[in-house]
Amino acid sequence: MSDGKKCHSPTPSHARKYKLDSSSGVLKILLLVLFAEFCAWAYQTTLPPPPRKLGSPDGLPLTSPRIKLRDGRHLSYKEYGVPKDVARSKIVYVHCFDCSKYQDPFAFSASPAIIEELGVYIVALDRPGYGESDADPKRTVKSLSLDIEELADELNLGERFYVAGYSMGGEVIWSCLKYIPHRLRGAVLISPAVNYWWHNLPSNLTNEAYSRQLQQDQWSLRVAHYLPWLTYWWNTQSWFPVFSVITQNPAVFSPGDIEVAAKLNAMITDSNLAELMKTQPRLQGEFESIHRDMNIGWGKWQFDPLDLENPFQKSNGSVHLWMGDDDRIVPVTLQRYIAQQLGWIKYHEVVGGGHTFAFADGVGNDILKALLKVKE
Repeated sequence: MSDGKKCHSPTPSHARKYKLDSSSGVLKILLLVLFAEFCAWAYQTTLPPPPRKLGSPDGLPLTSPRIKLRDGRHLSYKEYGVPKDVARSKIVYVHCFDCSKYQDPFAFSASPAIIEELGVYIVALDRPGYGESDADPKRTVKSLSLDIEELADELNLGERFYVAGYSMGGEVIWSCLKYIPHRLRGAVLISPAVNYWWHNLPSNLTNEAYSRQLQQDQWSLRVAHYLPWLTYWWNTQSWFPVFSVITQNPAVFSPGDIEVAAKLNAMITDSNLAELMKTQPRLQGEFESIHRDMNIGWGKWQFDPLDLENPFQKSNGSVHLWMGDDDRIVPVTLQRYIAQQLGWIKYHEVVGGGHTFAFADGVGNDILKALLKVKE
């Protein structure tokens, strides 16, 4: 029965519009899903894997002694020199970037006879996340100096002791001078890393020194400073070059460095030691060792070393800074400025020396004699 009204079916144009709108909506949903999946993938690639476990029952085997810290972590160490109970001088050594307690210049460039004559005991530690020392997810500029103090107490090094550090380990010595100066008899920084963002460094000097770094290193350090959460991804991707020290790019080594490396390789005849030097640095993985090192070393510091005052004004201690004038990893121009501003620093510059000059034969003797104030 008709009510007099006509029913109209959709026209072909209306149908086409409906189909287009429907297709467009499906496409948008698909694009959103793909974008969400891409974001999830990108986020996952920035997340570092957890460090490998150490010790029994299901961890990597341990090869050296460790102490247990108050927070439950362990620090691994290696001792040499004269026996601790008869030593006249006790030194805690802090290793460099991508190294371990086995890369200690005094062990290679200081003669056993000089160490014996000076009555020196040396303990080299694995920094947190390196070698056989547990990782410290809460590691800061300050925390390692407190770890060093606790190590000294656990090993009964006495009320005061010396600290020595090379490269990134040398940078750690600034933290010791800041946070545990009352425990130190003296300190030596060897080719210490420099944070280009320390606020007291003149911008004209830092800009000039920074521009001399390889382009890939400039970007790597920017990431560590401004986007530390991206450091792991940046240095593990394969799209463009990563931090050159990680890959041992020959461009950052001077002729002096190459000569030192050749002599060291000839010296190391112990295959077990050679294997330890090769495998220990990244034993637990790359993030908690080298990548966290980058984030801390070139991150935001809680103090500027140029604000430090002489910790030995009322004692007989001293602070020494050693540099090679042909160091192509750490700018010598910035070290000269630091030494000039901190007049209490005893500055030593080795002509023709590269970043690794401290491993050259006999240099360890010179550094120890200067630190311990031995007159020739």
